[in-house]
Amino acid sequence: MASPSHRRSLRKRRVLVSAAAVAAAGLGASYFVMNANAGTVDLYHQTLAAKDGWASSGSGTTGGTKADSAHTFTVSTRAQLVKALGSASDTTPRIIKVKGTIDANTDDSGKKVSCADYASGTGYSLTSYLKAYDPSTYGRSKLPSGTQEKARAAAQKKQAAQIVFKVPANTSIVGVPGTKAGITGGMLQIQNVDNVIVRNLAFAATEDCFPQWDPTDGDDGNWNSNYDSVTLRGATHVWADHNTFTDAPHLDSANPKYYGREYQIHDGALDITKSSDLVTVSRNQFTNHDKTTLIGSSDSEPSGKLRVSIHHNVYKGIVQRAPLARVGQVDIYNNYYDVTPLNGYALQYSINSRAKAQVVVANNYWKVPSSVKVSKLLSGDGTGAIKGSGNLVNGTTTDLVAAYNAASSKDLKTSVNWTPTLTSALESAAAAKNLPTTLATTTGAGVL
Repeated sequence: MASPSHRRSLRKRRVLVSAAAVAAAGLGASYFVMNANAGTVDLYHQTLAAKDGWASSGSGTTGGTKADSAHTFTVSTRAQLVKALGSASDTTPRIIKVKGTIDANTDDSGKKVSCADYASGTGYSLTSYLKAYDPSTYGRSKLPSGTQEKARAAAQKKQAAQIVFKVPANTSIVGVPGTKAGITGGMLQIQNVDNVIVRNLAFAATEDCFPQWDPTDGDDGNWNSNYDSVTLRGATHVWADHNTFTDAPHLDSANPKYYGREYQIHDGALDITKSSDLVTVSRNQFTNHDKTTLIGSSDSEPSGKLRVSIHHNVYKGIVQRAPLARVGQVDIYNNYYDVTPLNGYALQYSINSRAKAQVVVANNYWKVPSSVKVSKLLSGDGTGAIKGSGNLVNGTTTDLVAAYNAASSKDLKTSVNWTPTLTSALESAAAAKNLPTTLATTTGAGVL
């Protein structure tokens, strides 16, 4: 937004512009916000500001700004959203306004679709699956295969066809203010496309009905699920802003255990993988979640990509991956981390740098209870780097890397091979003391 040029209070006031006034101005029927200092802002045509993180690099991120009236949609049902998205290969600019909450687990008539409906006709049943792959008889050396695994995969494929929304290039998906806009039970898939904006949406209850058992995952095996609320795979120039991510209403504490391991139905909240590049993640709220943001899905992803900026986000009740970074150049600043255990979600770590990732962590604020050691805030594999500065723990400037390295056998490297320059939103270390207060009412869905 433009800097204020007069002497009035810097506090920003927002009022709605009436539809009549908008029409009289010849601006169409979009929803506008009036900012007393910066003028009128059209959320649907708003683009990422210059130098606002990696997504502003090069051509910048403009989403569907150039959409004509034929490619501007207001949607409130799953069927309408699918139609508005069209083909994932269609690069025609489009704006999609989400009005209210869309339930991905509904059919074209709006009828609720259940896990049992997805399993119907595939031959899958959890009871049969558990019997077939019990480690005491099946062993722990290989992935499940055979009749029940094929049936599970078939049921999962049916669910994916229902809940995965493939986003084409040059698209803006924006929640309509005042309507509790969001998607429940679904996944936005931004794959091998360029120039996408996702704003002002609440993502909740993204759940896999059919997790897969992997006895080779870790020492004791794990149940792995298949859907992120928003997933970037080979995507470029993506801006995710003012969204809310949560597992609610089904929290992990309600998950049963099978084979002694949690039956995990949640995967990532916002994952950035498969050599995605030039991404800005700003002013979102992440809460009540385990594996939050994965940057790079493999240690062997090629270098030169996975450049991501993460700023002014709020993390509460997050277990890990805020984010986990591999390979790329990642800038993390002015975020607020409250690592107090919440609803059974207890911290493993906040930020992990591995696979030679080059991470800059500056002017963030951690609220840390006495039960959590400061050395637990970071993690790494011995090859990743974190250059930290101006970070606060309970209001006190703290060297997080030194605290981690003093307690770990796999030290984080302390210097990186790049210097962030796309930091127009960066606030000073002194200003970071106010982040718990300022971000409380300026992040997440519904505040634009």
